[in-house]
Amino acid sequence: MKILGLTGSVGMGKSTTAQMFVDEGVPMFDADAAVHLLYKGEAAPLIEREFPGTTKNGTVDREKLSAQVVGNPEALSRLEKLVHPLVGKLRAKFMQDAEKEGTKAVLLDIPLLFETGDPSKFHAVIVVSAPEDVQRERVLARPGMTLEKFEAILKRQMPDPEKRARADFVINTGEGLQSARNQVKQVLAEALKPGWTRKQK
Repeated sequence: MKILGLTGSVGMGKSTTAQMFVDEGVPMFDADAAVHLLYKGEAAPLIEREFPGTTKNGTVDREKLSAQVVGNPEALSRLEKLVHPLVGKLRAKFMQDAEKEGTKAVLLDIPLLFETGDPSKFHAVIVVSAPEDVQRERVLARPGMTLEKFEAILKRQMPDPEKRARADFVINTGEGLQSARNQVKQVLAEALKPGWTRKQK
């Protein structure tokens, strides 16, 4: 089974691109969706203990949590130590289920793949990218987003040019949806070839 890693900085169109892989028949594990699920269940009491006042009715209040960790590397590190192992458990189950079903390839959507993950564990790493002005426009159009929040998020993420340089494939979403779909098909055609091996970076 081929394991494809999908990543990309904020506002690059990663979630939309991930869905395109699903539309092509590739099962996806979405790390962000897993975190959302955990915030409504298993992770909530652990986070409340570590960051008092950040949950309500047994669910993490993302805005309150964000206020405590954004711009605070030490707090962010404590949060990641709580959440990452739980996400890892969900991902392992997803992989086991896919193996049992004889799936040819799976897609792991991991926003911080280069920052907190291990690229060597993937058969191919795919970076979703877009021009800087497009990224900025997309992110600042989000409800509740400010320039300060945007810059804080960017500081946590490896610069886009560096990600592109380390990728096996780059999908440019700045040229419209149909172009991105075509690029997804091209990536799958190449990455699922029997002899494909990723770049050593």
